[in-house]
Amino acid sequence: MNKVVSLDKIKNLFKDDMTIMIGGFLACGTGEHLIDALVESKVKNLTIIGNDTSFVDKGIGRLIVNNQVKKVIASHIGTNPETGRLMNEGKLEVELSPQGTLIERVRAGGFGLGGILTPTGVGTLVEENKEKITVNGEEYLLELPLRADIALIKGSVVDDFGNTIYKGTTKNFNPMMAMASDLVIVEAQTLVDTGSLNQDMIMTPGVVVDYIVREGK
Repeated sequence: MNKVVSLDKIKNLFKDDMTIMIGGFLACGTGEHLIDALVESKVKNLTIIGNDTSFVDKGIGRLIVNNQVKKVIASHIGTNPETGRLMNEGKLEVELSPQGTLIERVRAGGFGLGGILTPTGVGTLVEENKEKITVNGEEYLLELPLRADIALIKGSVVDDFGNTIYKGTTKNFNPMMAMASDLVIVEAQTLVDTGSLNQDMIMTPGVVVDYIVREGK
């Protein structure tokens, strides 16, 4: 199977009401060309899982501005005023999850765990409607795993089988999200031949990657 495809091929994969994970931190490590395809597909009522909603003109923020999102699960939304406006007007559901908790929920989804126990949020609004479990006299919140229909990942160096290396802060969220989605699409900043990568540097194995889009293609 040739995993390297065009953006037009990617557009056909998106459907209304999907849950989509999008990697990156304030759009650093976010595949903007994959976001282009998602915007152009005009699908709606999406649930987006990401660290944040970026800015109005970048990454996840572009989907918010384009009114394609019905729910966001993120650790913060403060850099995108449009997210806050839509939330306050009741037009967008926002579930805030502390950053460490959020990535652990994604990891749990990727590794088949039933959830994670964390003390973060105990005694605050975060614990609302969540099960509390006592272990050795300490209270913990049971945070449920997260999975998605599709993960949109940005790889620094990717071979044409999908083995992926991430550099710097682009390691945030991308590797875990690739394990927690039914279908994985990687935008490759640099695309190389299979077998040319240092195997010890690979963070996402190609076996979990379904499609690859070259950056700018």
